Amino acid sequence: MEHGTSRGTHRGAGPLGRREFVGAGAAMVAALLTAGDSAFAAGAGAEAAPGAPGVPRPALRGMWIATVTNRDWPSKPGLTAAAQRSELIRHLDTAVKRGLNAVVLQVRPTADALWPSPYEPWAQYLSGTQGQDPGWDPLGTAVREAHARGLELHAWFNPYRVANHTDPTRLIATHPARLHPEWIVPYGGKLYYNPGLPEVRRFVQDAMLDAVERYEVDAVHWDDYFYPYPVAGETFDDADAYRRHGAGSASKAAWRRGNIDLLVRETGARIKEIKPDVRFGISPFGVWRNATTDPLGSDTRGGVQTYDDLYADTRAWVRNGWIDYIVPQLYWHIGYTACDYAKLLRWWDATVRGTGVDLYIGEALYKAGDQAQPAAWQDPAELSRHLTLAREYAGVRGHCFFSAKEVGADPIGAMTRVVADHYGKRARPGV
Repeated sequence: MEHGTSRGTHRGAGPLGRREFVGAGAAMVAALLTAGDSAFAAGAGAEAAPGAPGVPRPALRGMWIATVTNRDWPSKPGLTAAAQRSELIRHLDTAVKRGLNAVVLQVRPTADALWPSPYEPWAQYLSGTQGQDPGWDPLGTAVREAHARGLELHAWFNPYRVANHTDPTRLIATHPARLHPEWIVPYGGKLYYNPGLPEVRRFVQDAMLDAVERYEVDAVHWDDYFYPYPVAGETFDDADAYRRHGAGSASKAAWRRGNIDLLVRETGARIKEIKPDVRFGISPFGVWRNATTDPLGSDTRGGVQTYDDLYADTRAWVRNGWIDYIVPQLYWHIGYTACDYAKLLRWWDATVRGTGVDLYIGEALYKAGDQAQPAAWQDPAELSRHLTLAREYAGVRGHCFFSAKEVGADPIGAMTRVVADHYGKRARPGV
């Protein structure tokens, strides 16, 4: 996927290529009455918190809020603090209205921050200028206001993307990538931190986990960018890092996968050290490997395989229990020849079985009604059929919709249909 600008292209590209509780009182009562099943599902007012020992965690009903390139929020850079806050609140209220119980807010889109980070500059998507204080604390406000509405707040970070261009001089002078030019690699029209450098791995962890230390976020969430998606005719230049740090690896590909494995395993362990109740989840591209490549893979013909192309061994992360939940982006319709939603659903259900890792399904709401998409996506009932099918699999513990703009606008009524068919009753814990 790209929980960002190009998500609408490579996320759905199929085989050819490519994302405290605060207060009880009247406010909470109002949230419960307004939210109906969503607030109840999030555990508002419950005697024991969902996810506590012996208490089943409720099914996830989530939506992503993308900030990169102002995809969902803020609607444009340079709005006043009051206008930005008002727009954010509208998204949270929409989540409640739709019966959701979680929002996944992108707070580190391009090696920057939507909170006063000591590691990285303020995101340019707020003020229009990287490093400029927007005059308020978006992440702090989001956590407080989400919890007041009975919503979980999952803080979404992109570990390695630095910029959607390749010119370091366009970054603020104090940007870590300017101070450490040896850390960055230009590729495919973007700048990335080099995952093969141990100092980079430590830095990006420190930068992300600062938010966990400061705020009562419910989860740390990553999207599908690890090593970048392949670009024809280009080479990701990490040869020097491989020479210096790749000793003992069977191949450069194995070394790259090892680098990402380390990032996942170390980050998960550090989260639990800081706040044991904070969960760690990842939303990868939906195909680990095709069965034609690996008999353990899915019955698909995906042009991208995370294991081979992004060096992300998503299956191993689940099987080893390094993460708490996984949200594969199953951004295809039921019956799609190359990557059938139904076949991938079955594969992921089998993959999480017995691991204790929760499986949530990433749903391509943004495709509903898009005239560039196949006929199945012109049917408002397609997504509802996804949720109906998922009921057959015990491992599926919820769904997350991309993304907030479409959850609100709902151009052909696909989200309205999902709510009517599946979210019309209160979701009791464990249901």
